[in-house]
Amino acid sequence: MTASESETSDSLRDRVERWLATQMPIIQMHGGTSAVRTADAETGEVVIELGGGCRGCSVSDVTTGNIQAELLTWDEIEDVTIRVPDAREQLGGPEQAESIMGIDRTEGGRGDWGSSNPGKDHL
Repeated sequence: MTASESETSDSLRDRVERWLATQMPIIQMHGGTSAVRTADAETGEVVIELGGGCRGCSVSDVTTGNIQAELLTWDEIEDVTIRVPDAREQLGGPEQAESIMGIDRTEGGRGDWGSSNPGKDHL
């Protein structure tokens, strides 16, 4: 099978994932992750989500711009959406009183009574 035959037999998702892995290693080098959520060759829509170290990264805008610019040059891709979730989304947003570990964030992580006294149950 030639390279062009392989390219046409691979799904668009596979080719986008392979491209991300080989052309955007900086994502993983900086502790980030990438996932192709949608890659529809019929509509030309691609949705990629960046996570891990990409959340809150000051250069994630540059990374997303580079990914979009390249993928929009592909004949079968018409629209590229790249999502970089806000780190607070992982915790339920800024309105959520407790973290995923059950610690009351409104009291600086000291528990629900807000004292620096560890209490009798503290080891």
